[in-house]
Amino acid sequence: MHKRPSGFVVILLSVLLIGGSIAAFIYWKENMHKSQISSTEQFIEQYMTNANGTLASYLKEGTSTVPEIVAGREALSESVGLWMQYALLKQDKSLFDSSYEVLNSKFIMPEGYIAWKLTEDGQSKVTTNALGDDFRIIDALWKAADQWDEESYRVTADGLTKTLVSSLMKDGFFVDFHDFSNGHSPNTLSLAYVDMSALSNMTRSGALKQSVYERHKQLLTDMPDDGVFYPKIYDIDKKAYIYDDSVNLIDQLLVALNCAEIGRSSDKLLAFLKTEFEQKHQIQGRYSRETRQPDAPYESPSVYGLSILLALKSGDTAFARQLYDRMLQFRGQDPDYPGGYVFDKDTHLFDNLLPLIAEETLN
Repeated sequence: MHKRPSGFVVILLSVLLIGGSIAAFIYWKENMHKSQISSTEQFIEQYMTNANGTLASYLKEGTSTVPEIVAGREALSESVGLWMQYALLKQDKSLFDSSYEVLNSKFIMPEGYIAWKLTEDGQSKVTTNALGDDFRIIDALWKAADQWDEESYRVTADGLTKTLVSSLMKDGFFVDFHDFSNGHSPNTLSLAYVDMSALSNMTRSGALKQSVYERHKQLLTDMPDDGVFYPKIYDIDKKAYIYDDSVNLIDQLLVALNCAEIGRSSDKLLAFLKTEFEQKHQIQGRYSRETRQPDAPYESPSVYGLSILLALKSGDTAFARQLYDRMLQFRGQDPDYPGGYVFDKDTHLFDNLLPLIAEETLN
């Protein structure tokens, strides 16, 4: 006769089975997460990351002969902000913290501003910042502070905001940049930089007056359009909106996304993009403002990435997916760099980060 297992043995077997099931689930979940990592994220980490942890602007090596022009493996504050945005979307605190460490150790200068560009080895040879990039970083820090309840993010965001308020204000408006070596600032504000989400968080912190937020909101509310396109710049001295004759769609889409933050529709621009795509099955990177015809013979993964974000903001998921399908046709064309938007053995990081953000937002 077989003896029935004692109660203790039954309990022990049950514990082992449950423990094994939990371990198997955790293993499955971790490996599912790994398998779901975008091939573009993997490309960036493998091929577009410098030895010091900064993100390279280009895949190919190159030398900058003019400080205002980016070349080779130089790193941009723009990339820090976009990488932070992506980490937030993924809810990946480890990835966010790696960007935060790079920001603090490499990009924030002793004077309290963010250098807009670094050399490959992390040295700053510029003494200026870039307002749009700063806003993106500050906004990401505030959102991360809320998401993970991390006080250090708030402290850093608050300090950066105070630097901007003390150095980049003219007649109640922010300006595009400030040169911290000679004190020079322009009298212009690029409308693509008017990041209302960042301004809202800066106001919430108390470092920015509500009146400044309202003034920038009114700037976008009152902004004209020409039936399709927005102006590029606001001239603070002349109190005038300035258009470009040759329209860069990246600028246009950023302005439209800023407008979406305050509830202003960009239906004219979106309708233009939909018509272009329906008729030509593609969207070009630049257009003539006068003729509405392409002004440059290229498509841009960045344009598709931002167009996807605008379509999603406008509630047009079907159009966003059409744009996504087209965007993916440019990914992985070079078998040496799977996951990258690489052409002629080179790519700009912007053309990988924006598609990556669009991919994460859509999926």
